[in-house]
Amino acid sequence: MFIGRTVFAQVMNALPRSEFRACLVRYAGDHRVRSFSSLDHLLTLAFAQLTGRESLRDICACLQAMSPKLYHMGIRGTIRRSTLADANETRDWDLFADFAQCLIAIARPLHTHDDLGLDLEQTVYALDATLIELCVSLFPWARYRATVGAIKLHTLLDLRGPIPSVIHVTDGRVHENIMLEQLVPEAGAVYIMDRGYVDFARLYRFTTAGASFVTRLICPRSPSRHCINAAGRSNSFSNGSRSICASKRSVAPQRTR
Repeated sequence: MFIGRTVFAQVMNALPRSEFRACLVRYAGDHRVRSFSSLDHLLTLAFAQLTGRESLRDICACLQAMSPKLYHMGIRGTIRRSTLADANETRDWDLFADFAQCLIAIARPLHTHDDLGLDLEQTVYALDATLIELCVSLFPWARYRATVGAIKLHTLLDLRGPIPSVIHVTDGRVHENIMLEQLVPEAGAVYIMDRGYVDFARLYRFTTAGASFVTRLICPRSPSRHCINAAGRSNSFSNGSRSICASKRSVAPQRTR
């Protein structure tokens, strides 16, 4: 019988179990749970992520193939596809979201002095969204087009790490710039985003909070959109320039940067 510690168990040993137990108590995660605990659920999902499993059947087949070692991996419950499916459907995801924030709070200070290759001391974030296609017959609530289903994953990534600071899942038809209303701008930080987020009325919140943003105009040469720097010239941006930006869709109330 195997009596050592698996590599997976050694990696999972780095997780702060006291923080997880606090989240467990906060959301009553193991209320009326008999065999498949929330910790088993967490370890199973972590195993699936680290090993690149693609489905519930794939996860269960892989774990059942090494059933004599499950105890040494920290998994005490029995892994069945129906059990895992029920846990994913009925358990409160806020438990794992809160625990993820605890892990991010631990990890971010470790990368404070990472070199970005840029002469910047500020925190630099990258904001983007990814469309994840789904099968309409299995996920009718995620209809994106007539025959295609999709959800949209919005991610704010701290480039020192890189560590996801915010992850938000929406309907696939939700526009990217809606995410600007969900974020709390960090004073002194720099936000990098593509032109899908150009909405100066929303971006003005970043200026008032003391943050900066870098983006591209949707159509920089269009006569309906223009950028004028503080000196009143319409030339291109320079480093640290303050600008007034406007378009037919949105207008910044004052100067943005």
